[in-house]
Amino acid sequence: MTLKGVVLMALYTIRSERQFCEQLDCDMLFRWFLDMDMIEPSFHHSTFSKNRERLMAHDVAKLFFALVVEQARAADLMSRDHFTVDGTLIEAWASFKSLRRKDDQSEKRLPDDRGNPMVDFHGEKRSNETHESTTDPEARSARKGKGKEAKLAFAAHALMENRNGLLVDVRVTPAHGKAEREAALTMLDEALPGTGRVTLAGD
Repeated sequence: MTLKGVVLMALYTIRSERQFCEQLDCDMLFRWFLDMDMIEPSFHHSTFSKNRERLMAHDVAKLFFALVVEQARAADLMSRDHFTVDGTLIEAWASFKSLRRKDDQSEKRLPDDRGNPMVDFHGEKRSNETHESTTDPEARSARKGKGKEAKLAFAAHALMENRNGLLVDVRVTPAHGKAEREAALTMLDEALPGTGRVTLAGD
């Protein structure tokens, strides 16, 4: 039921568990989808949040997605010949003010103003090799193209089947110069095992 609730949140762009639980009190469509009757109490948002964390910890969403893809493949709704791969950047929930040198232990202390601390990077060169975010160490500094501003981000990748426009695989990786190419080859190897010839489009 929690997984179906997460699907509803994604389909209807519901921003939070609290908002979803409030809407569940009065939305008959949501209750029907979750096999709930009219008098059954709604979830409490804190319980829903904890259960969603368990789903993420056990990769349940990935298994659910794989089963949907297999159903489409079994119903001959998916070509095995023509695919497109694309990538983008997902901005991390961390700002450049959270960057610290990896070898500097003196800056681990909390700033005087936690909400908007003063950080002076004047004259200091920052790179992914020398600096990392204290709030999200896996985020990397990246930009979408020349002339675009750099942001702390992750790389998101999608493998699409062209004939029917179905998503075959999606994943998030650390953002670096070769992330899109490496993820494309990995997704192709896992989603299309074997030695058959395929066409692949990319931007």
